[in-house]
Amino acid sequence: MTTKKHTVRVTILNEEYAIRSDTPPEHAKAVAQYLDQAIRRVMSSGAIVETNRAVVLAALQITAELFDARTAMRTTNESLEALSEYVRPLLPPAKRHPAQAS
Repeated sequence: MTTKKHTVRVTILNEEYAIRSDTPPEHAKAVAQYLDQAIRRVMSSGAIVETNRAVVLAALQITAELFDARTAMRTTNESLEALSEYVRPLLPPAKRHPAQAS
């Protein structure tokens, strides 16, 4: 099944871009706005003058956020699996089987 592509216009650092994506237009706009704000935060720090350097630093900061979120998700999943293993023997026998992956 193919997902419908949407074209949405977004503005990043006062430049307009046409983004074609299979995500809802609201999502593409929110992502672009997040990037725009991240770049502007870097630029407002006063240490960076060149736009291309600010974009790279913003990308590094966003990538660090992604890595941190992945680590937190992995830790949460491991905690849930441990809790599940702890609780499983307390359940009635018919409910003790591991959850099926969907």
